[in-house]
Amino acid sequence: MTGKCAVVLLSGGLDSATVLAMAKDQGYSCYVLSFDYGQRSLTELNAARIVAMEADVVEHRVLRLNLEDFGGSALTDHNLSMPESDTDDVQEEGIPLTYVPARNTVFLSLALGWAEVLDASAIFIGVNAVDYSGYPDCRPEFIRAFEAMAALATRQGVEGKPIRIHTPLIDLTKAQIIQAGTALGMDYANTVSCYQADDEGRACGRCDSCRLRAKGFEQAGVPDPTRYQP
Repeated sequence: MTGKCAVVLLSGGLDSATVLAMAKDQGYSCYVLSFDYGQRSLTELNAARIVAMEADVVEHRVLRLNLEDFGGSALTDHNLSMPESDTDDVQEEGIPLTYVPARNTVFLSLALGWAEVLDASAIFIGVNAVDYSGYPDCRPEFIRAFEAMAALATRQGVEGKPIRIHTPLIDLTKAQIIQAGTALGMDYANTVSCYQADDEGRACGRCDSCRLRAKGFEQAGVPDPTRYQP
């Protein structure tokens, strides 16, 4: 392969779609990786397929993981109630119930394996430490530690060509993310952010992710294209 090559993690949500647009804008040939990990809303994977197709990526793969076998998160365990709010204040005390144990560690590890096979120089992930400060695997310290581990654990790292983990959204607000994506021509109508979207991909409007997304569009001054359930 010639040119820059990157593996981009794509959930089908607003943040990861923006990261894909950024990677493309930086001249990377993008190999996109999504996960069916037992999450409540699988329509986000339909959104990921549309976003990847619209971005004309080199390849898009969807891997099946059974994280629901462990549970421990409102996203994967139907015995846990999804946190909902009637206000714009969606921050929880401590680590949110929507945190999926070790999810980003698992996702990045699999992305690292594919990146090695592709001889890619970078992995892009849409972690954000501003709106989701309660998620331990969205912190800059975690990304730095994983990147250091990857340099020790891979052939490319040992040969002096470590794979870099790019987190272009990590210090941005949701409004700033939306503004950046809009400037790159991102069509957010194709994305699904809701934790419990219905089979048509319509958002509930009540979960934390819906509240953050709606507030982000409002603060960015960009019309919200989200489709909501009746």
